[in-house]
Amino acid sequence: MGDDQHAAAGSGKETIPLLTPYKMGRFQLSHRVVLAPLTRQRSFGCVPQPHAAVYYAQRTTPGGFLIAEATGVSHAAQGYPHTPGLWTREQMEAWKPIVDAVHAKGGVFFCQIWHTGRASNYGAKQLPVLTAWRSTRRGYLLDQFLKDGVNDRADAYGGGSLGNRCRFALEVVSAVAGAVGRDRVGVRVSPYTDYMDAADSDPAALGLHLARALGEAGVLYLHAVEPRMRRPTERGETRHSLRPMRDAFGPGRTFIVAGGYAREDGDAAVADGYADLVAYGRLFLANPDLPRRFQLHAPLNQYNRETFYTPDPVIGYTDYPFLSDEKTDDGVSK
Repeated sequence: MGDDQHAAAGSGKETIPLLTPYKMGRFQLSHRVVLAPLTRQRSFGCVPQPHAAVYYAQRTTPGGFLIAEATGVSHAAQGYPHTPGLWTREQMEAWKPIVDAVHAKGGVFFCQIWHTGRASNYGAKQLPVLTAWRSTRRGYLLDQFLKDGVNDRADAYGGGSLGNRCRFALEVVSAVAGAVGRDRVGVRVSPYTDYMDAADSDPAALGLHLARALGEAGVLYLHAVEPRMRRPTERGETRHSLRPMRDAFGPGRTFIVAGGYAREDGDAAVADGYADLVAYGRLFLANPDLPRRFQLHAPLNQYNRETFYTPDPVIGYTDYPFLSDEKTDDGVSK
């Protein structure tokens, strides 16, 4: 238990581990509830739209940490309609008011950059040239290199060697860190998933190798998907744990977990040192004031899966209700 949690316990107030402050490198966070990167498919023509500023600002709290939806690094990187990009001047200019809206409310905002690899709709599978602001990297192209179920290359970037299969991902991380600084780069990994048929025969070993290498690379944080989430929307039982990866990443480094967390198990993960921060996806999508609801033990809005990826700029996007303002006994809002 950290000093802030001890102080709360000593004061007689309820300790909510998820809502205790945390310092992530240069960034002082007021709580540990993170907006997970969520593909929403509402960036028409791959250009971020004004309604995205509303969406992200709704989910921003002072000192809150948000990770933007996966954002393409080139035209060939796109695999789904209406996903945002960050390779043209128009796109970069369109992101600015969105970032400004988050910063105006005191939030910390990172962009998750990606190349969809073989999921791309385009014929040219060119490798991306990465230049970005605060950024995380994900997958599918990098996942294809990491997993021995799909990487059958016979060169220095493939084969049975973990070092070979991880080489490309680590070179990308190094390139991005060289452009924006290691203290502004985080990495999301999912060694246990087999999404897009990209599976590994020994995900535990892969996760450990990546965690050690990324710790040595000095990235700001490591964001790992729970082994129970083998598919994006399916949670199952597993004997595996992210604890070895957390330990291998190194002490004093920020470790974020994701994968079907509720408030209770998120609190437990923080309280016992399993994770520093917990990323929430579907719950945060449907509850723009999720940290407040956790604080008040308030009921949660139910998400509507049918509107996750509809292109409507409002429905299923910015129309989820907030908690009503608290009322005093005389009916006046506080």
